[in-house]
This record gives sequence, C-alpha cells and structure tokens, in this order.
Amino acid sequence: MATELPYAADAEVSLSYDELEVLRSQYQRELAQAHVTIQTKFNYAWGLVKSPLREHQVEGVRILQDIYRAEPTRRRECLYYLALGHYKMGNYEEAKKFNALLMEKEPANLQAQSLGQLIDKKAATDGYIGMALAGGAAAVGAILLAGLIRRAARK
Repeated sequence: MATELPYAADAEVSLSYDELEVLRSQYQRELAQAHVTIQTKFNYAWGLVKSPLREHQVEGVRILQDIYRAEPTRRRECLYYLALGHYKMGNYEEAKKFNALLMEKEPANLQAQSLGQLIDKKAATDGYIGMALAGGAAAVGAILLAGLIRRAARK
C-alpha cells in the first residue's frame, strides 16, 4: 500500500485574475445590496486564500474567520482554508492549530494530512534558516567584539 498522500494542491494553485474578479464582483454586488450570502463570502475568501498575494490571503483569512465565528454549521469547511491561508502567510503555528482541529473532526481527511506534512516541513525549514541566521549574527558579533577588545588592549 502506498504511503504517499494526495498533494494539497491548493497550497500552490491560484485562481486566474478573471476567476478571482468574478468572485470579487459577486461579493461587491451583494455587499452593495447590504446582504452577502455565506456562500458568496466563502467563495470569495476561498479565492483570496489561494492567491499568491499576501494582502489577498490576509483578507481571505479574515473573511473565513468571520464565517467560522458566525456560522457553526460552516466551521468544518472553513478549517482547511484557514489552515491553508495561515500556511501561505507563514503563520505555521496558526496553520497547525486549524489543521489539527480539522483532523480531530476528520482523521481520515487525506488533503488535511497532506497539508499537515507541508506545514511541518516548511516550519522546520524556516526554523533551520532562522537558526542559521542567528548563528551567523552571533559569529559576526563575536568577531566585532574580539576586534574591539584587541583595539582597546593596544591603547
């Protein structure tokens, strides 16, 4: 039996400008009428989260969080895209939290399992980069300090 999970394709695939514009237009039209349906909000948020632009992702996550709070019956479907949005923005702890909530509800959800693996891998990679940068900064600081101490000892 293969252990390979289906790839969480939403992590890499975004909508075209025209596709996102259709969702935005529907959202704006309903907003102007002072009644935005939950489905329209969700569709627009889904498109924004899939975007490569951070400001779109932030707005998509904000809308999904509003839906999550206001509509208990829609929480499960919001969880994956909240996890995905936070993953794409680099908020790995938040991404893990939402993905874990989804996994509690649907332990066999292969897409959530795949996203969990992506989150863990990216968090580890970014952690290693952070440690390398901190180590490099400490080394530069030690070299500068040693130079200052030598200079002070000569005087």
